[in-house]
Amino acid sequence: MNHASPIAGNAVATAREWWRGAAIYQIYPRSFADSNGDGIGDLPGITTHLDHVARLGVDAIWLSPFYTSPMADFGYDVADYRNVDPIFGTLADFDALVARAHALGLKVLIDQVWSHTSDQHEWFRSSRAGRDGPHADWYVWADAKPDGSPPNNWASVFGGPAWRWDARRRQYYLHNFLSAQPQLDGRNPAVQEALLDVARFWLDRGVDGFRLDAINFAMCDPALRDNPPAPDDGHVRTRPFDFQRHLHNQSQPEIADFLARLRAVCDSYGERFTVAEVGGAEAHREMVRFTAPGRLDSAYGFNFLYADKLTPALVRDAMADWPDTPDMGWPSWAFENHDAPRAISRWAAPEQRGAFGRMKMLLLGALRGNIILYYGEELGLTQVDIPFEHLRDPEAIDNWPLTLSRDGARTPMPWRADAPRLGFSDGAPWLPLGGDHDMLAVDRQDADPGSMLGWTRQVLTLRKAHAALRHGAMRIDEAGDALLVFERTAPDERLLCVFNLSAAAARWVRPAASRVLAATGSHADDLLSPYAAMIVALEEPE
Repeated sequence: MNHASPIAGNAVATAREWWRGAAIYQIYPRSFADSNGDGIGDLPGITTHLDHVARLGVDAIWLSPFYTSPMADFGYDVADYRNVDPIFGTLADFDALVARAHALGLKVLIDQVWSHTSDQHEWFRSSRAGRDGPHADWYVWADAKPDGSPPNNWASVFGGPAWRWDARRRQYYLHNFLSAQPQLDGRNPAVQEALLDVARFWLDRGVDGFRLDAINFAMCDPALRDNPPAPDDGHVRTRPFDFQRHLHNQSQPEIADFLARLRAVCDSYGERFTVAEVGGAEAHREMVRFTAPGRLDSAYGFNFLYADKLTPALVRDAMADWPDTPDMGWPSWAFENHDAPRAISRWAAPEQRGAFGRMKMLLLGALRGNIILYYGEELGLTQVDIPFEHLRDPEAIDNWPLTLSRDGARTPMPWRADAPRLGFSDGAPWLPLGGDHDMLAVDRQDADPGSMLGWTRQVLTLRKAHAALRHGAMRIDEAGDALLVFERTAPDERLLCVFNLSAAAARWVRPAASRVLAATGSHADDLLSPYAAMIVALEEPE
């Protein structure tokens, strides 16, 4: 194997925003590190291990929800936006985490879940108590049809109708996800102001920005019109949700106006970063709208997260959606997260995962936009097959066995190979440990520059050292059956990025006037071995 190390490159311009081209590390708090032995990760556990994150060379961490919650959807059902759930610690623990992160040069981003709350939130308790209370119209309520059926045909993402009857109000309330996650009425000015106050609360505590969860669900059609049927695309439909075009229960144009209000709040605190998660068939159109001037800084969709194969065409098409033009926003990219199976298990055969994982990491590091690494991705963690009796994911339980469990990508981080429970906890972990994760533990890889962990550090060092990789222009030169070739350019450098995305050797002739900055796999005799990749600097002839 030929592994070239990154070399010093052009200094990245300091005048640009810190987040433009940043590498962001997502931490799922339940699964990162447990400090008190209850088997659930927590904020002090994260703080203890921030040195590991800083050594990777990322610019920021993103924390999935840690707020007070009954945990019906493991924190994405928020019962108190301004407090920490006791299983994760206290507000003082959060403040200590932010202080330690900032001392290590890491920005801190936190999730904001604003399309819905928990049914245990005090706002919803007040709203369901009657039609005349202070929060009566803070959620989406509607009368039954004359025959008692729900107001329309909208379906929940997690299965079944998106409406639940509430006897106290004698009305239905909307829930786009679990019935325990009632839908806020994002059109209500009082709701908007309350959510902006939540943002101010965390900005006052020192956070550097927000990731907005499912923000395209923040508003629905006030007329509650039925959704039309979706055309048959040949895919197996496992949920009623998949049978509809979601024109009216989400994706309303007025969402962008609220995001402009959020942007104004964030700007009043200095340079803060906002990124939206946007899914669905119309995701790109919405991401462009959400990142227009005066709105959010960035957005990411599911181009790669649910793809069953990584191909040159997939990368080409994703990049083509974000041309480097003044009217376009700035994209973010993730290959893995808490809602999607581990990419290394989705995209490569077991015997090819070592080579593939290195190629995949170099590709992520070479993309134009922000890049998001999911905890454990730097180790090459694989998807864990969770038996039905150990499932915790409500979507997987309800749709078993046709929906792949999200639990398999949420298993505990392996810190020490020979420690009980791999150093994650002194108690029984909330999810089973991966059967092969001891071989991938941090301590096994930490001192080996040739390990996946060592390689990830090299890739992130390279990205940070070269302006062309961090925020330069991008041009696709080739996207065939196997080879993906693109250029990244900045005023003082041209880099050629070459990837063999196939399990067979591929022919590629390296330009004579070039020098290798980073490479993985073999590239002798003008042949790239399976899943080989390299980045070379193109030198102008004298």
